[in-house]
Amino acid sequence: MAKQVLSLSLLLVFLFHCTTTSGQPAQAPTLPAVAPAAPANAPAPPGPPDVTKILQKVGGFTILIRLLKSTGVADQLRGQLNDSNIRFTLFAPNDNAFSNLKSGTLNSLNNEEKVRLIQFHILPTYYTLENFQTVSNPVRTQAGDNKPGDYPLNVSSVGSQVNISTGLVNASVSGTLYSNFQLAIYQVDKVLLPLDLFVAKPPSPAPAPAPTKPKPKKTTAAGSPKTGTTATPTVVNSGAVSLAIHGMLVSIGVAVFIAAFTL
Repeated sequence: MAKQVLSLSLLLVFLFHCTTTSGQPAQAPTLPAVAPAAPANAPAPPGPPDVTKILQKVGGFTILIRLLKSTGVADQLRGQLNDSNIRFTLFAPNDNAFSNLKSGTLNSLNNEEKVRLIQFHILPTYYTLENFQTVSNPVRTQAGDNKPGDYPLNVSSVGSQVNISTGLVNASVSGTLYSNFQLAIYQVDKVLLPLDLFVAKPPSPAPAPAPTKPKPKKTTAAGSPKTGTTATPTVVNSGAVSLAIHGMLVSIGVAVFIAAFTL
């Protein structure tokens, strides 16, 4: 009996303890001492396409990249592409195309001519390969207008083959290196040489000599003979002089005759 009472007492104590414990609020979770830092090197918002970085990633365009940088055309393109309304198409010859040029071709150009050469490979419009099927020739380039002698290109397309003519070089598009809504870069198998830079212009005709005026003749005033020369008397009328002399002699003779007769 005593054991039953003890067991019941222990059971009551256990139930009371459990009820008290379950009624207490649960402990809040411990917060970390320091909040987690933002991930480092978060990607920056995309900027305008960089032509030189695109060509470096593809590889094999070291000469073109050097010319783009040394002429300042690369920075010019990047600055203009900040405006999403401005679009370009670039024809990119690789190192092999430049190595096929005649020795000394690039060295014969001054800085301004090198700028023109690179700008001749850039069209101020975005073209897909399909657009070249309906393009109107001549195509304007960054080097000039579409007037004769102002760096025009002629582009023709037959199926998937795109051909480019400068009047001096016939090249073909051999692949697409980059294309988005703003910039297209196509590899070409030759360097595009413009006529204006690599064909000697005929010399301009020499101006006709101005007509020479005849020199006025010098006249010598009468009675002012030149020094060192003998002036020749001018005979006015030799017959009249002779008649006057003859008349004088006759008058003298008559006067002498009259004087003698008077004596």
